[in-house]
Amino acid sequence: MKDFSEVKIPVPWGHIAGKWWGSTTEQPIIALHGWQDNCGSFDNLAPLLAKNGLSVLCIDLPGHGFSSHFPKGQNYYIFWDGVHHLRRIVKHFKWSQITIIGHSLGGCIGFLYSATFQDDVKKFISLDAAGPCGRLPTEQLLDDFGTSIDKILSYENTVDLPCYSREQLLDIVVATYEGSIDRAGCEILLKRGIKKVPRKDGYILSRDLKLKDSSQEFMGINQVLDFASRITCEVMNIKANRSMVLHYTEYYSMILDATEKNAKKLERHMIPGTGHHFHLMDADKVAPLIIQFLTS
Repeated sequence: MKDFSEVKIPVPWGHIAGKWWGSTTEQPIIALHGWQDNCGSFDNLAPLLAKNGLSVLCIDLPGHGFSSHFPKGQNYYIFWDGVHHLRRIVKHFKWSQITIIGHSLGGCIGFLYSATFQDDVKKFISLDAAGPCGRLPTEQLLDDFGTSIDKILSYENTVDLPCYSREQLLDIVVATYEGSIDRAGCEILLKRGIKKVPRKDGYILSRDLKLKDSSQEFMGINQVLDFASRITCEVMNIKANRSMVLHYTEYYSMILDATEKNAKKLERHMIPGTGHHFHLMDADKVAPLIIQFLTS
C-alpha cells in the first residue's frame, strides 16, 4: 500500500491537485504550502504525522505543483484566493470542524480562513507566519502598485521560456532558496515543480509565471489585527529562529497577541537552528510539537 494517494479536486478552471497521506476514510488535516512551493514541502513531515495515526491532505495551490493554472487574463491574489480555494475543498468533501496546517503563504491563508469561518475551524497551525502583513510601508506599496500590474500583464505575453537541463534547473532552485532548503529538499520540490519541454529536450518550472509578483497581496497591520481578533479556534504558531519573515519583526508578536485575545488557546514555539522551511528540512524537530497539539 502506498504511503499517499494522489488527489484531483475538480474546480471550474481545471483541478486542484494534492497528496493524501494516511487513511482516506477519515477527515484529514489540510496542509497548505508556501508561495511558489508545492505540496511536496510536506513530504518529510506528513509521513511522520501519518505514522501517528493522523490523516493529512497536502494541497498544491492553483498555479503550483500539479494544480491547474488560472486562465490567461485572470490574476492571482494569493491570500484572498487561497480562502476561496480552501472553502471549495471543504465544500467538495462536505467537511466541518477542519484542522489547518499552513506554511508561510499557507499560514496566512489559514489565518484568514480561521478568522472568516470561525465556527468551522477546530485547530490552526501556522508555520513561520503570523498573518498577511507586508514588510514595506504603505507609501511604497502604493508606489509599486502600478509597476506590479504592468509586470503581471507582461507575463501573459511571455511565450518562449528559458529551458534548462534538470541539473541546471536544480542549481538555480537551490540558489534561489538561499540556504532555506538544501539540495535534497529542492529535489523533493522539483518532483512537482518542473515539466519537460520535448521540442527542446529540457525542463522549465511548471508554476504559473503570474505568481512571480505578490506585491499586491499584503494587508496593512490594522486590518490584519482586526482579522486576528476574530480567530476563536485553538492556534499553534511555530517560528524559525532564522526566519524569512514576511513582515516587520515587531508585527509578528503584535498579530499573535491580537490572536490570543479570543482564540480558545494559543501556543507559541521557536525552533532553534532552523530556517524558513523547517517543516521540510527539520521535520523531526517540529513533528512532535504538532502531534501533541493535534492529539491533545
